[in-house]
Amino acid sequence: MEVLGKIIIGLVALEHVYILYMEMFAWETLGRKTFKGALPDELFTPTKTMAANQGLYNGFLAAGLIWSLLITDPVWSEKVGLFFLACVSVAGIYGALTASRRIFFVQALPALIGIGILVLG
Repeated sequence: MEVLGKIIIGLVALEHVYILYMEMFAWETLGRKTFKGALPDELFTPTKTMAANQGLYNGFLAAGLIWSLLITDPVWSEKVGLFFLACVSVAGIYGALTASRRIFFVQALPALIGIGILVLG
């Protein structure tokens, strides 16, 4: 179970590194493709700075998850991993309630699965 938990944490971290990249550096290209239909095309340029700010926050989530994988003490590693998975879950649930239900499945659900694996393991 410990290995599976670390794999899930790693996957969630990679997802947030990708989101960081998209929101900070590729908002007007990759972001436009990702959010096609959810946001009018003419809003991508004026929201570029806002998206970059969101991307930075996603980067902090990724950094915390990666940090949890590098901690050698198994108890602390798990606690830090749980904290950052909980942060991702809350952000994903909020996004699902306020922006798009899809966010729950893309962000919150993998983090919740990771929490379940760590708690039950």
